[in-house]
Amino acid sequence: MRPEARPVAGLSVVVLGGTGFLGRHIGEAFAALGARVHPVSRTGGYDPAQDRTPVRLDLLAAAPEEIAGLLDSTGADVVVNAAGRAWRADEEQMAAGNAELVERLVAALAGLSGPPVRLVQLGSVHEYGAGALDAATGEDHAPAPVTAYGRTKLLGTRAVLRAASERGVDGVVLRLANVIGAGVPEGSLFGRVAAHLGEAARADARGEKAAELRLPPLRAARDLVDAGDAVAAVLAAATAPGAAVTGRVINVGRGEAVPMRELIHRMVSLSGLEVPVVEDPEGPPSRTDVAWQRLDIARADRLLGWRPRRYLDDSLRDLLAPVLPPGHPPPGVTANAPDMEGESP
Repeated sequence: MRPEARPVAGLSVVVLGGTGFLGRHIGEAFAALGARVHPVSRTGGYDPAQDRTPVRLDLLAAAPEEIAGLLDSTGADVVVNAAGRAWRADEEQMAAGNAELVERLVAALAGLSGPPVRLVQLGSVHEYGAGALDAATGEDHAPAPVTAYGRTKLLGTRAVLRAASERGVDGVVLRLANVIGAGVPEGSLFGRVAAHLGEAARADARGEKAAELRLPPLRAARDLVDAGDAVAAVLAAATAPGAAVTGRVINVGRGEAVPMRELIHRMVSLSGLEVPVVEDPEGPPSRTDVAWQRLDIARADRLLGWRPRRYLDDSLRDLLAPVLPPGHPPPGVTANAPDMEGESP
């Protein structure tokens, strides 16, 4: 029998990177369940998406003492680290955001007095590198990242695990598959395609022909996770008994490899637009040359009671809806491609 999770209501939750793509979704979910949420951002300012003012702190420059002061002042029960660098950054910048920041964060947590503060660190499937064809990658798989992002995220994961085993930090790492949903950054493949389709819809409304969508070769198959499903995993990890999760890495994905060519063509179909997709081998390369990624998600089910719930079409509609102009049919209304909803776990 799985130990009972503590309630979310009343918890003080600090979300680092709280105004970013996943950070916003996470903060909204905790607040909806009655938690006191403190989103942290470099610039501060009012955040209408969460109806609150983020705490202003430059995490790339903050010393452990500054981070500890923030956690003390908010009476933090949980810290979710959704901060980091993924797009438009070199390896040195990624190291600062994905590894050095985590080292300072765990140092701050180790120095706190009082009850342990649960740290939920958001890791990445890119820490693993290539998976074996037709096989799922479990948490015990030896990581072999092939990108700067994967290498620096792995350093952050190792910092959390080391702090848990050597310094008593109550930390857990959720190794997320590629996250898809509303607000995905334009630097990602999905964000880039969504932005192009939004512009194509505006051109269509003006009576103009939509420009072709030029992408690198879509030969890869990737494990994906809906943003809402990822948030549900964060909630579960934040409230699970420490004996179940502290010092653990837990995969969070769909547990299947989705062909990217099929997914991108489905996005175009759901948009209701006639947009040619051209795979250009001479164009800018994608971020990773890993051909296959599929996660084993059995541990998430066993320790957190978590499984993905949303269909891929739901995720794609969420991604497309905010970028399509007013008056354009909602995503999927005019789609005629085979439905991907049958692929839900």
